[in-house]
Amino acid sequence: MKSTFKIKGIDCANCAAQLETTIQKIEGIKNASISFMTERMVLELDEDNKEAIMEKVKKKIKKEEPDLKIEEI
Repeated sequence: MKSTFKIKGIDCANCAAQLETTIQKIEGIKNASISFMTERMVLELDEDNKEAIMEKVKKKIKKEEPDLKIEEI
């Protein structure tokens, strides 16, 4: 299942790349793509555990980029 999110507050392309790498390591994430230019994040994840996976994603984002805001679109 793919989910797309609008991200606000990412500082640079390098930060986006590092966050993408971190998120891809979360169990249940099949693929993660973050675009600094379009301010979008696309996650391919297990549909069965979406809520639990998204909690882990939000915790990682809060740890890596505390000012980053995400909302599903």
